[in-house]
Amino acid sequence: MRILAPKQVIFYTLSLLITSCYLHAQDAKVRVSQDPKFEQLLNDKRKSNVSAPVNDRYKIQIFSGDSENAKKTLRSFKQEFTDTDGTIVFNTPNYKVWVGNFKTRIEAERNLVDIRKKYKNILLIKPSK
Repeated sequence: MRILAPKQVIFYTLSLLITSCYLHAQDAKVRVSQDPKFEQLLNDKRKSNVSAPVNDRYKIQIFSGDSENAKKTLRSFKQEFTDTDGTIVFNTPNYKVWVGNFKTRIEAERNLVDIRKKYKNILLIKPSK
């Protein structure tokens, strides 16, 4: 390590002080402009997170098969049962349509009776974690 001469120490110290006087931090004002649709998307995402499947709840499976028919089944279900949410789950090799998010088996069985009037081959399931 090299030791600096006193003149060099003074020179470097003064240079550092002078240059630091001219340094400026950024302004604290930040302006964010976002598309108004962004807030709507966030609200939709929050709603879907609330109704997202939870593994310790009961579901009703109304379809198991190919992707296109699963999408059609889910669309027709959502038109008829507007208050019950549904989702498509892929379990190799089938796409399954699960509806509802019921806390208790009794609640799920009550809804099963109504859904069975429209969809014949349905199952009451409790997805594993």
